[in-house]
Amino acid sequence: MSDERAPGTEAGGELERQETGARPGAAARSEVPAWRLVSTLGAAGAVAGLAIVLVFGWANPRIEAHRAEVLRQAIHEVLRAPDSYATLFVLEGELVSAVPADVDSTELDRVYVGYDAAGERVGFAIAGGLPGYQDVIRLIFGYDAEHSELLAMKVLENKETPGLGEKTEKKRDILSGFDGVVPPLEGVKTGRGTGDESEVDMITGATISSRTVIEIINRRLESLGPMIDVYVEESRESGG
Repeated sequence: MSDERAPGTEAGGELERQETGARPGAAARSEVPAWRLVSTLGAAGAVAGLAIVLVFGWANPRIEAHRAEVLRQAIHEVLRAPDSYATLFVLEGELVSAVPADVDSTELDRVYVGYDAAGERVGFAIAGGLPGYQDVIRLIFGYDAEHSELLAMKVLENKETPGLGEKTEKKRDILSGFDGVVPPLEGVKTGRGTGDESEVDMITGATISSRTVIEIINRRLESLGPMIDVYVEESRESGG
């Protein structure tokens, strides 16, 4: 049998493939299996997760150590450089120096009590925080329970709007305005005070932040003040 083809058949087929956009071997091209995509994504996710865990494990102890050092320095500052200090825990409405083994101390509120070289108590350092104008303001202040007055105040964390809330942290004259003030504190505009021992000048342009600082201190002493008074009385009776 002779292999006869109509004239122009081969050329016509090629022309038809060009017009339809078909390319030789296109139909034979295989697709990537779904399982391979899933396994690739899974492997990539596992590697990324492992990297995050390793970085966290390396950085977290350093972060915690830095926070502890910042807190230690702040305690020494607001208690006016005590010779030593101890940690007290709030447990069942009391201040205790030791926590039972079945209690997780990391979840307990804390107060720090400072002592001079002779072992005499110089005051209590109390930390606290509340939302300010834009973000949470965290601070620590020293409290002299014997004379019911503040020793000093220091801002620990403040992400307020630059030029406003940050004034509570950067202006030394503002921070020193808390020294010797008798709680509960009352905020007044600069130059409008009456000389009352409970008044604190609020910062011009950062009224909300100033009020937040005052509220933090008042709230913390309202909550912890009675416990501190009991602790002081019991220490006095026991000779401590």
